This record gives sequence, C-alpha cells and structure tokens, in this order.
Amino acid sequence: MQTHENYIKRCLQIAKNGLGTTRPNPMVGAVIVYNNRIIGEGFTSPYGGPHAEVNAINAVNNKSLLKDSTMYVTLEPCSHFGKTPPCSNLIIEHKILNVVIGCVDDNPEVAGKGIAKLREHGCHVIVGVLEKECKEHLKRFFTFHNKKRPYIILKWAETQDGFIAPKTKDEQKPVWITNIYSRQLVHKWRAEEQAILVGTNTVIEDNPSLTVRDYEGQNPIRIVLDLNNKLNNNYLVFDSSAKTMKLTNKELNINKPLASQICHILYQNNINSVIVEGGAYTLQTFIDEDLWDEARLFIGKTQFGEGLKAPKFKGRLVAEQHIIDNCLKIYRND
Repeated sequence: MQTHENYIKRCLQIAKNGLGTTRPNPMVGAVIVYNNRIIGEGFTSPYGGPHAEVNAINAVNNKSLLKDSTMYVTLEPCSHFGKTPPCSNLIIEHKILNVVIGCVDDNPEVAGKGIAKLREHGCHVIVGVLEKECKEHLKRFFTFHNKKRPYIILKWAETQDGFIAPKTKDEQKPVWITNIYSRQLVHKWRAEEQAILVGTNTVIEDNPSLTVRDYEGQNPIRIVLDLNNKLNNNYLVFDSSAKTMKLTNKELNINKPLASQICHILYQNNINSVIVEGGAYTLQTFIDEDLWDEARLFIGKTQFGEGLKAPKFKGRLVAEQHIIDNCLKIYRND
C-alpha cells in the first residue's frame, strides 16, 4: 500500500500543473508504472484538451509495456463523451489491467461508471488510495458537483486596527494596506480561480481591473454586482481585457438572500470557483449566509484609526505566514 501511496503522491504533484487552466474540468494527475519504474506521466490539459490519463499513455514510448503496467490516477477515469472521448475506453484499449485510483468522481455522468467499466473488462481496480488528499486537491470540483455552487474564497486586507478602507480618500484607486509581495500573491490566486467577484462600491471607490498583471496566468471571469444600476461602461472592469458578468436587479431579487442567488447563477454558468474580493458589504453577505469555503485575510502594518470595519466571521485557522511586514491568515469553514 505504501508503494501505491507514493505513486498517488506523484500524481498529486503533477496534477497541480493544471491549476487555473483546466477549469471547469478537474485538474487530474496520472502516472504509469512498469516494473517499479515510471514510464509515463501526465496531467489534465487546458480545457478542451486531452485528460491526464491520455497524456500519460501518450508519454509512454513503448506501448507494448502498457499491458504489464499499472496506471495511478487521482480521480476515477471518465466514462462519457465530452470534449474528449472516455479515458476508461483508452485504458481498456491499451489493456492496462491494473488501475489505482485516489477517489471516485462525484460527477453524475461518471460517479462509479468508469470504475465499473474497467472492472467489466477485466481490470483490477483499487480505489481510495490517499482519498482525503485527493479530495482536498479536487475541492473546487467536488464543491461544484456536491453543493451545486462554486468553491468560494473570501479575500480581504485589513489594518492593525481592523479597518479595510479609510473613512475618506482623495483618489479613485485603492489605498494599499498590503505590500507588493502580498499583492503579487493575490494576482497568483486570481490566475488559479475561475472567477472574481466584487460589489458596486468597490468598483466606484477603487476602479479595479481585477485582472492578472503581476503574475503569469489567465484572467478570471469578472463578476460585478450592480443592483441599483450605478455603473457605466467607463470603469476598468468593463474593458476588453477579460470577460465580465454584471448582475443587476434583473438577475437578483434584492428582497431575498443575495449570496445564494449569486451562487445559483454562477453554478448555471459552469463556474466552479470564485474569489470574493470585496467590499465589506459583499463579503459580509456571503459570511452571513454561510456560503464560503476559505477566507484569506491579510493584516498590514498600518492603522487608519477610523474607517470601514473589516468583516466579522468565524472559521478554523489552517495556515499563517508572514510576508515581510504583512501577516496572511487562511481560514476554512467547517
């Protein structure tokens, strides 16, 4: 079993190469082992391209070795036709008779069907190796399919005295609480998630572009709340650098809980992860409706004395690190 775990760990390592590019597909890793040696490995291509199992098989130079090899994969191989043919069919075609899987796919189109198909064709299948780690790695995918909403990350920066914005400011741009290294990390996060969401006041006060600039990666889809139709197309969030969805009172009923309505719309649009970047009212809306999975909180070295208070929430602290003079705390909602 320890050998199986080591190879699944390798699958998890290479699967991370797909972070931010496979969406809305899961980022999967696969390795093929012959005689205790890895002869091929692959991870999920950008959306629309080959899956991890296909890339691993294609990486094997001598295909005659496949029938005596074992495939390790973080997630159950698909059994349906989508953008690409079923991976389970390809495994069967190449007569790979031993398959070790991290966790079952909860997508109703798969959900055990890939495993059943492999077993029906004589494959010896082991399921559940490092299952907890695989499910954590695939948290966006599983949240989307099990909870029918995106994986939700709340993010904000606050001062030493608990404010996220000063009482007044002179210019229509952010008043930075964090340092340049923390801000670069935020751009990395933007490249990793499928969408980013802000409220009306954040757009009016800061005029953000919400794109990836200080890091290499794809721009997230920008989700802008504009319940009272205050925003015109002159704001940066409506430029051509990234796709933008504006949600108004045509899409949202202001007399009903907003966060759940937003989640439903994002789910319908096949968006499996979103960073909620502000402002305070929008963040607190998701907190009050208990619709969040992670909170990423920066604490800067400055103090405002007065201003807009940071959101109030309860969560389990899972990580803490110092970025020069900033402190980053990451919480999970259990």
